[in-house]
Amino acid sequence: MARKKYQEEPDTHDRWLVSYADFMTLLFAFFVVMYAISSLNEGKYRVLSNSLTGAFGNAMISSGKIPDAPIEKTIKLDSSAQIKQKNAAPLRKERDQMTSVARDILAVLEPLVREGKVRVTQTSRGVTIEINASVLFAPGEARLSDDSYVALKAIASVLASDDHAIQVEGFTDNLPIKNSMFPSNWELSAVRASSVVRLFTENGIDENRMTAVGQGPKLPVGSNETAEGRSRNRRVTVTILAILPEQAVEVPVGNTGDRK
Repeated sequence: MARKKYQEEPDTHDRWLVSYADFMTLLFAFFVVMYAISSLNEGKYRVLSNSLTGAFGNAMISSGKIPDAPIEKTIKLDSSAQIKQKNAAPLRKERDQMTSVARDILAVLEPLVREGKVRVTQTSRGVTIEINASVLFAPGEARLSDDSYVALKAIASVLASDDHAIQVEGFTDNLPIKNSMFPSNWELSAVRASSVVRLFTENGIDENRMTAVGQGPKLPVGSNETAEGRSRNRRVTVTILAILPEQAVEVPVGNTGDRK
């Protein structure tokens, strides 16, 4: 039996339409997905916006519209010149108050100041009253003499109504002392300072404002080679400490790489 001859189908030029339709379908699906991702949920935006504004203290955004542009806030930092200007008034007020205290002290101790037994000075640290030990104590002793009460009570009358901290320091000369009560000048100077603090406390000054320090032969103001210099070094200082001392200036650190 003779085979049936296979007849080939004729070529068609419309085959490309199938591939084109598949491509367009995929492209349409892609844009649908992209649009879905980019769509803004207005309700979620409103919740997020209110949460952020509540946390940072801004006004609540009542509408659900997206703001056209972010609101920028500028934090203005004070320059060093502005900071100094702000501190100038309190510093000036503090200096004036210290000057007033110094004048009151000078007024009540004028006789001793004229005799050179008391010196009153004012610095950025405060007001310092330097009292020669001969006014307060007998040689080698830390018990206040009867004459010292008048001077110290006069100082206490000025400082009792004040609120500044007070530091009392005792100083001696460099001549050694050693007895059953004071093994060295350190003990003598500390007890002398404490004696003055105790008298101030008994005359109306709050003890919490005061500090007693024994300096021994440190920080002499005169030469220990002469009797006059040693007499000056035996002293008690009462410093009324300023609340706002002069502002410290930081020293910049140099380039450590230049050191050898």
